[in-house]
Amino acid sequence: MENFAGESMRHRLLALQKRHLQRRLEPVRQGMEPWLEIGSHRFLNLSSNNYLGLATRPEVQAAAVKAAHTEGCGAGSSRLIAGTSPLNQTLEERLAQFKGVEATLVYTSGYTANIGVIPALVGPGDIILGDELNHASIIDGCHLSRAELLTYPHRDVEALSSLLMTLEQRGHRGHHLVVTDTVFSMDGDLAPLPELVDLCGRHNATLMVDEAHATGCIGPGGRGAVAYFGLEKSVPVAMSTLSKALGSFGAFVAGDALLREYLVNVSRSFIFTTALPPTVIAASLAALDILEQQPNLVHQVQENGKYLRNGLQGMGFDTMTSETHIVPVRIGDSAKTLEFAHRLREQGVYAVAVRPPTVPPRSSRIRASLMATHTREDLDFALSAFGKVGRALRLIA
Repeated sequence: MENFAGESMRHRLLALQKRHLQRRLEPVRQGMEPWLEIGSHRFLNLSSNNYLGLATRPEVQAAAVKAAHTEGCGAGSSRLIAGTSPLNQTLEERLAQFKGVEATLVYTSGYTANIGVIPALVGPGDIILGDELNHASIIDGCHLSRAELLTYPHRDVEALSSLLMTLEQRGHRGHHLVVTDTVFSMDGDLAPLPELVDLCGRHNATLMVDEAHATGCIGPGGRGAVAYFGLEKSVPVAMSTLSKALGSFGAFVAGDALLREYLVNVSRSFIFTTALPPTVIAASLAALDILEQQPNLVHQVQENGKYLRNGLQGMGFDTMTSETHIVPVRIGDSAKTLEFAHRLREQGVYAVAVRPPTVPPRSSRIRASLMATHTREDLDFALSAFGKVGRALRLIA
């Protein structure tokens, strides 16, 4: 029997379908990175966040299997009850050394980290200033905090400065938190961190950054955008994930020992959730070993990004402001972007269409994410496919 909730769901789904914004799940087998299989068909994968190819490295897989045999498949409880194993402690110590900070705290995902950290730092009466293109998890964390959220235009330091000065002139007494991604996941550009650090210092604001798409991919040894700009001692709160370049799962917050102790006691998404499984922690440690032993992977993923970006630009595609391993190709119209992705698949390339609300209206795009394991032959194959589809759809000459 159809109830009111069911009728409402059908209406909303139909509205999404009419605007070419409906999503569907599709089983994908990714065991052959950087290629994947869908059904009986094989595609070059340009849609993976497994940037260094570590998720399928034999060393990482072996570490997870060994931990399953010796530690079990689940943590059994939250960290504050009986879920903090020696593996947890080892991982957090290793991550602190890697990031060059006093301490880290591991969360179960980047999403739960952001929705747990932000409300722990600010609340009613405080003000958050965020880049308009921040990830959804940051935005949700801001709303959960019940602090006032002010957004500034993407990477616009002058606009942020004006907002901070206005707050000072009004004599606002609450805390000010500036929060931004460091590598923006849909545009592939970098936040102006040196300028943001300077602004926060001059206006007594706290800076929090999300390094999800930077850790393992840029900076010396893959330590992220904060290290890339040499700001390790100047950014008090930095969130990173273990599920992208490190090929595992989970996230961690890096800062000083006080921040870690505070979050252990206050951050609800940390306190009230089961700890990561031992298999996941062991895989993360093995991935970190590989990254530290093979820093050339970081160089390779950026070189691949540069190669694809230059090739696409040479054909006349709009790669927006990309400067990293994430290379968007702006199409604009959602229906045409879906058609572009479909035709790429006919050419053997898997690169998904990204549409609103993930990106702003009229900025739908194909998002290519590069991996260190892509060969030049792979990238030339992709460029050939983009060229054929672009010309067929009359997007390039």
